[in-house]
Amino acid sequence: MRPDYELLIFDWDGTLSDSVGRIVDAMQAAANLSARPVRDEAAIKGIIGLGLPEAIRTLYPEITASDLIDFRQHYADSYMAMDVEPSKLFEGVHESLEAFRAEGYRLAVATGKARRGLDRVLKAHGWQDYFDATRAADETASKPDPLMLNEILQQCGVRPEKALMVGDASFDLLMARNAGMDSVAVGYGAQALDSLRQYEPRLAIGHFSELRTWLGVRTAESSLLG
Repeated sequence: MRPDYELLIFDWDGTLSDSVGRIVDAMQAAANLSARPVRDEAAIKGIIGLGLPEAIRTLYPEITASDLIDFRQHYADSYMAMDVEPSKLFEGVHESLEAFRAEGYRLAVATGKARRGLDRVLKAHGWQDYFDATRAADETASKPDPLMLNEILQQCGVRPEKALMVGDASFDLLMARNAGMDSVAVGYGAQALDSLRQYEPRLAIGHFSELRTWLGVRTAESSLLG
Protein backbone atom coordinates (compact mmCIF):
# COMPACT_ATOMS: atom_id res chain seq x y z
CA MET A 1 0.00 0.00 0.00
CA ARG A 2 1.32 3.44 -0.91
CA PRO A 3 2.15 5.56 2.15
CA ASP A 4 0.27 8.79 2.75
CA TYR A 5 3.03 11.26 1.87
CA GLU A 6 3.01 14.89 2.98
CA LEU A 7 6.20 16.20 1.40
CA LEU A 8 7.51 15.71 -2.14
CA ILE A 9 11.20 16.50 -2.65
CA PHE A 10 12.62 16.88 -6.15
CA ASP A 11 16.05 16.90 -7.66
CA TRP A 12 16.40 19.73 -10.22
CA ASP A 13 18.70 18.85 -13.15
CA GLY A 14 17.36 15.88 -15.08
CA THR A 15 14.24 15.60 -12.93
CA LEU A 16 12.41 18.91 -13.19
CA SER A 17 14.66 20.67 -15.71
CA ASP A 18 15.90 19.37 -19.07
CA SER A 19 19.45 20.58 -18.40
CA VAL A 20 21.57 17.42 -18.57
CA GLY A 21 22.83 18.17 -22.09
CA ARG A 22 24.09 21.58 -21.04
CA ILE A 23 25.88 20.12 -18.04
CA VAL A 24 27.65 17.60 -20.29
CA ASP A 25 28.65 20.31 -22.79
CA ALA A 26 29.87 22.66 -20.06
CA MET A 27 31.93 19.94 -18.36
CA GLN A 28 33.57 19.02 -21.67
CA ALA A 29 34.26 22.69 -22.43
CA ALA A 30 35.85 23.11 -18.99
CA ALA A 31 38.08 20.11 -19.65
CA ASN A 32 39.28 21.62 -22.90
CA LEU A 33 39.96 24.98 -21.25
CA SER A 34 41.82 23.21 -18.44
CA ALA A 35 43.87 21.08 -20.88
CA ARG A 36 42.50 17.88 -19.34
CA PRO A 37 41.14 14.75 -21.04
CA VAL A 38 37.55 15.24 -22.16
CA ARG A 39 35.30 12.66 -20.51
CA ASP A 40 32.54 11.14 -22.60
CA GLU A 41 28.84 11.79 -22.19
CA ALA A 42 28.20 8.60 -20.20
CA ALA A 43 30.93 9.40 -17.67
CA ILE A 44 29.64 12.92 -17.13
CA LYS A 45 26.03 11.81 -16.81
CA GLY A 46 27.26 9.42 -14.13
CA ILE A 47 28.34 12.30 -11.85
CA ILE A 48 25.33 14.58 -12.34
CA GLY A 49 23.68 15.06 -8.97
CA LEU A 50 26.89 15.41 -7.00
CA GLY A 51 28.07 18.79 -5.81
CA LEU A 52 30.39 20.36 -8.39
CA PRO A 53 33.68 19.80 -6.47
CA GLU A 54 32.77 16.15 -5.83
CA ALA A 55 31.76 15.70 -9.48
CA ILE A 56 35.04 17.12 -10.79
CA ARG A 57 37.11 15.02 -8.38
CA THR A 58 35.22 11.91 -9.49
CA LEU A 59 36.04 12.61 -13.13
CA TYR A 60 39.61 13.73 -12.36
CA PRO A 61 40.79 12.05 -9.13
CA GLU A 62 44.33 13.42 -9.52
CA ILE A 63 43.27 17.09 -9.70
CA THR A 64 44.93 19.45 -7.23
CA ALA A 65 43.06 21.91 -5.05
CA SER A 66 44.23 24.92 -7.06
CA ASP A 67 43.44 23.26 -10.39
CA LEU A 68 40.01 22.36 -9.05
CA ILE A 69 39.29 26.05 -8.47
CA ASP A 70 40.25 26.87 -12.06
CA PHE A 71 38.20 23.98 -13.45
CA ARG A 72 35.14 25.06 -11.46
CA GLN A 73 35.42 28.56 -12.88
CA HIS A 74 35.76 27.28 -16.43
CA TYR A 75 32.69 25.11 -15.90
CA ALA A 76 30.69 27.99 -14.42
CA ASP A 77 31.64 30.35 -17.25
CA SER A 78 30.81 27.74 -19.89
CA TYR A 79 27.49 26.82 -18.32
CA MET A 80 26.41 30.43 -17.89
CA ALA A 81 27.22 31.16 -21.55
CA MET A 82 24.89 28.32 -22.58
CA ASP A 83 22.25 29.10 -19.99
CA VAL A 84 21.37 32.66 -21.00
CA GLU A 85 17.88 31.26 -21.35
CA PRO A 86 17.37 28.68 -18.59
CA SER A 87 16.72 25.09 -19.59
CA LYS A 88 13.07 24.23 -20.06
CA LEU A 89 11.11 22.19 -17.58
CA PHE A 90 10.27 18.68 -18.70
CA GLU A 91 6.83 18.11 -20.16
CA GLY A 92 4.21 17.80 -17.45
CA VAL A 93 6.32 19.27 -14.65
CA HIS A 94 4.58 22.61 -14.22
CA GLU A 95 1.08 21.17 -14.43
CA SER A 96 1.93 18.37 -12.02
CA LEU A 97 3.53 20.66 -9.45
CA GLU A 98 0.46 22.88 -9.55
CA ALA A 99 -1.72 19.80 -9.01
CA PHE A 100 0.43 18.66 -6.09
CA ARG A 101 0.12 22.08 -4.46
CA ALA A 102 -3.64 22.11 -5.00
CA GLU A 103 -3.88 18.69 -3.33
CA GLY A 104 -2.05 20.02 -0.26
CA TYR A 105 1.38 18.45 -0.73
CA ARG A 106 4.37 20.39 0.50
CA LEU A 107 7.12 20.71 -2.12
CA ALA A 108 10.90 20.96 -1.84
CA VAL A 109 14.06 20.85 -3.97
CA ALA A 110 17.28 19.01 -3.08
CA THR A 111 19.88 19.64 -5.77
CA GLY A 112 23.53 19.27 -6.66
CA LYS A 113 23.44 22.83 -8.01
CA ALA A 114 25.08 25.66 -6.11
CA ARG A 115 22.77 28.08 -4.29
CA ARG A 116 23.58 30.86 -6.76
CA GLY A 117 22.60 28.67 -9.70
CA LEU A 118 19.45 27.38 -8.04
CA ASP A 119 18.28 30.86 -7.09
CA ARG A 120 18.91 32.04 -10.65
CA VAL A 121 16.75 29.33 -12.25
CA LEU A 122 14.02 29.67 -9.63
CA LYS A 123 13.86 33.39 -10.37
CA ALA A 124 13.75 32.72 -14.12
CA HIS A 125 10.66 30.56 -13.60
CA GLY A 126 9.07 32.98 -11.13
CA TRP A 127 9.45 30.39 -8.37
CA GLN A 128 11.43 32.30 -5.74
CA ASP A 129 8.77 31.47 -3.11
CA TYR A 130 7.20 28.44 -4.78
CA PHE A 131 8.81 25.64 -2.74
CA ASP A 132 8.47 25.12 0.99
CA ALA A 133 12.20 24.37 1.27
CA THR A 134 15.25 24.18 -1.00
CA ARG A 135 18.78 22.94 -0.42
CA ALA A 136 21.80 23.35 -2.70
CA ALA A 137 24.98 21.31 -2.57
CA ASP A 138 27.30 24.18 -1.62
CA GLU A 139 25.40 24.95 1.59
CA THR A 140 25.21 21.40 2.95
CA ALA A 141 26.73 17.97 2.31
CA SER A 142 26.75 16.61 -1.24
CA LYS A 143 24.52 13.69 -2.19
CA PRO A 144 24.31 10.82 -1.28
CA ASP A 145 24.89 12.13 2.26
CA PRO A 146 21.38 12.54 3.74
CA LEU A 147 22.11 15.89 5.38
CA MET A 148 20.22 18.05 2.88
CA LEU A 149 17.15 15.82 3.19
CA ASN A 150 17.37 15.84 6.96
CA GLU A 151 17.55 19.64 6.89
CA ILE A 152 14.49 19.83 4.64
CA LEU A 153 12.58 17.43 6.89
CA GLN A 154 13.46 19.49 9.94
CA GLN A 155 12.48 22.76 8.27
CA CYS A 156 9.14 21.35 7.14
CA GLY A 157 8.46 19.41 10.32
CA VAL A 158 7.87 16.16 8.43
CA ARG A 159 8.99 12.65 9.39
CA PRO A 160 11.06 10.65 6.85
CA GLU A 161 8.31 8.10 6.25
CA LYS A 162 5.99 10.93 5.19
CA ALA A 163 8.39 12.27 2.55
CA LEU A 164 9.23 11.12 -0.98
CA MET A 165 12.43 11.90 -2.91
CA VAL A 166 12.17 12.07 -6.72
CA GLY A 167 15.37 11.96 -8.78
CA ASP A 168 17.14 10.78 -11.92
CA ALA A 169 20.45 9.62 -10.41
CA SER A 170 21.75 6.95 -8.09
CA PHE A 171 22.88 9.69 -5.70
CA ASP A 172 19.27 10.83 -5.25
CA LEU A 173 18.01 7.34 -4.45
CA LEU A 174 20.92 6.53 -2.15
CA MET A 175 20.43 9.83 -0.34
CA ALA A 176 16.77 8.97 0.20
CA ARG A 177 17.67 5.53 1.50
CA ASN A 178 20.25 7.05 3.85
CA ALA A 179 17.58 9.43 5.16
CA GLY A 180 15.07 6.62 5.71
CA MET A 181 12.60 7.81 3.09
CA ASP A 182 11.03 6.38 -0.04
CA SER A 183 12.15 7.38 -3.53
CA VAL A 184 10.95 7.58 -7.11
CA ALA A 185 13.34 7.05 -10.03
CA VAL A 186 12.83 8.97 -13.27
CA GLY A 187 14.30 7.55 -16.45
CA TYR A 188 14.39 10.57 -18.75
CA GLY A 189 17.33 12.36 -17.10
CA ALA A 190 20.96 11.49 -16.42
CA GLN A 191 20.74 7.76 -15.70
CA ALA A 192 18.65 4.95 -17.20
CA LEU A 193 15.89 3.27 -15.24
CA ASP A 194 17.55 -0.14 -15.57
CA SER A 195 20.53 1.13 -13.58
CA LEU A 196 18.34 2.91 -11.01
CA ARG A 197 16.07 -0.02 -10.16
CA GLN A 198 18.84 -1.66 -8.13
CA TYR A 199 18.29 1.06 -5.49
CA GLU A 200 14.72 -0.16 -4.97
CA PRO A 201 12.68 2.98 -5.63
CA ARG A 202 8.99 2.71 -4.81
CA LEU A 203 8.22 3.76 -8.38
CA ALA A 204 10.15 4.01 -11.68
CA ILE A 205 8.70 6.37 -14.29
CA GLY A 206 9.47 7.48 -17.82
CA HIS A 207 7.36 10.65 -17.76
CA PHE A 208 6.89 13.12 -14.92
CA SER A 209 3.08 12.99 -15.07
CA GLU A 210 3.19 9.30 -14.08
CA LEU A 211 4.03 10.43 -10.56
CA ARG A 212 0.76 12.33 -10.38
CA THR A 213 -1.14 9.25 -11.53
CA TRP A 214 0.59 7.05 -8.94
CA LEU A 215 -0.13 9.48 -6.14
CA GLY A 216 -3.75 9.64 -7.19
CA VAL A 217 -3.67 13.38 -7.71
CA ARG A 218 -6.42 14.98 -9.78
CA THR A 219 -5.57 17.23 -12.70
CA ALA A 220 -4.53 20.76 -11.77
CA GLU A 221 -7.71 22.12 -13.39
CA SER A 222 -10.12 19.88 -11.50
CA SER A 223 -8.27 20.37 -8.23
CA LEU A 224 -8.41 24.13 -8.55
CA LEU A 225 -12.09 24.01 -9.44
CA GLY A 226 -12.70 21.89 -6.37
